[in-house]
Amino acid sequence: MPRFMIERNFAEQLELTAEGAQGVRQINDEEGVKWLFSFLSADKRKTYCLYEAPNAEAILAAARRLNLPADVIVEVSDLRPEMFG
Repeated sequence: MPRFMIERNFAEQLELTAEGAQGVRQINDEEGVKWLFSFLSADKRKTYCLYEAPNAEAILAAARRLNLPADVIVEVSDLRPEMFG
């Protein structure tokens, strides 16, 4: 399945909760996308999230339902140091 990096910009600091994450997973499941992991910026106003999804439109649909920004969505592929010997 294709992988996508999503950049999200928040107007205020983001406070993450287990309950909020569960809600994200539920809607993502319904839209056919899988949240793999995220990085949170030091100021807690930006996240970089790695997702598996059939296409960018599925990610946008989930983001709209969750009322989350999806400012930049880029399809990505793996590149790791061990791949080069």
